[in-house]
Amino acid sequence: MKDTLKPGIESEVKFHIPESKTVPALYPESAEFQEMPEVFATGFLVGFLEWACIKAINPHLDWPSEQTVGIHIDVSHTAATPAGFEVTAKVKLIEVDGGRPLFEVEAHDGIDLISKGKHERFIINKEKFNSKMKEKITKKGT
Repeated sequence: MKDTLKPGIESEVKFHIPESKTVPALYPESAEFQEMPEVFATGFLVGFLEWACIKAINPHLDWPSEQTVGIHIDVSHTAATPAGFEVTAKVKLIEVDGGRPLFEVEAHDGIDLISKGKHERFIINKEKFNSKMKEKITKKGT
């Protein structure tokens, strides 16, 4: 983590919503999801907000050996967005508690504010993290 990782960092990311990011595409295995409207899925919205946070702080990390993983999210999803719309995520780093950056996040689809809330991430060493995951996979196999 670099000295520049401090509250106040802001970022904005825009994304055009394809049909592959709508509710039926979230879990193609789900018959229930297949019957639902083709609007931006909350699960993909969460990933989009995470992406914006990652882009905001990567220049302040020793990327790619240092990365962040999401550990908590508390956001609304208050308006539906059809495929074909462009959404904009705006994020602001409001706190850094050790290795835990906390963001205020929001997303807008050009018509409505579709999401607002907070997202917390945790800084990891990629090699160490991957090693722990390999250990976990090995434990599962025994």
